[in-house]
Amino acid sequence: MAAPFLEVENLCKHFGELRAVDGASFHVGQDEMVGLIGPNGAGKTTLMRLITGILKPTSGTVRFKGEDITGQDTAKIVNKGIAPTFQVVKPFRHLPVGANVMVSCLCPRAKRRGDWVKTVELRARDALEFCGIADLALEPASVVSHGDLKRLEVARAIATEPELLLLDEPFGGLSPAETELMGKFLRRLHRGGRFGRLHSEGPAMVIVEHKLSDLMKIVDRVIVLSFGQIIVEGTPDEVVRNKEVIEAYIGKEVSSLVS
Repeated sequence: MAAPFLEVENLCKHFGELRAVDGASFHVGQDEMVGLIGPNGAGKTTLMRLITGILKPTSGTVRFKGEDITGQDTAKIVNKGIAPTFQVVKPFRHLPVGANVMVSCLCPRAKRRGDWVKTVELRARDALEFCGIADLALEPASVVSHGDLKRLEVARAIATEPELLLLDEPFGGLSPAETELMGKFLRRLHRGGRFGRLHSEGPAMVIVEHKLSDLMKIVDRVIVLSFGQIIVEGTPDEVVRNKEVIEAYIGKEVSSLVS
């Protein structure tokens, strides 16, 4: 495995007496897709928000490519190459779908790394085409279906030219067919199918998800969080058969999750 790309060390976030994240330590390699799972209230979303600077940690350290980024502003972190998506999708609903992605194309990182032979409009269309929603470019985001809004969320993220994607429940609210399509899309993106064909390697990913059977099909490794603490790390097969994970989350051993 490659040297740690993202390093989280003893990260804590306390809200009064509540220890939402309590000493979490893990790493993600540049070539990895990692699943982050756990019961509701385990601290998964809080952990993602700490990494991206949306929340400031009580203590601990976050390093990206060897640089300490702990508590930096989200805009700075995005411009260093980390892009989040969110469980609750909040596009600019009064703007067309294409204009939503154009906003991301205007960030300093995208300007620095992008192919500026193309206009911003064409770069935005590249991202929309990669996500399969280019036909919606002129539609107001307010009238787009939930499944397409999830794909718009990813299009906005990849338009910033990220090296690491943090995805919070990308399958949430999707039908089985939409979920399968999103899973295949994320795997293709990770393997190097970047929009605009600017890069030979796709971004590393950390994916928070409750649809375990769909998540286990696409990730290389799984981290399990419970009561703000990491209790297990391993391959999908190892995790779904781990007694501690079964007791804390799954409820029973389910071999179909990794079939």
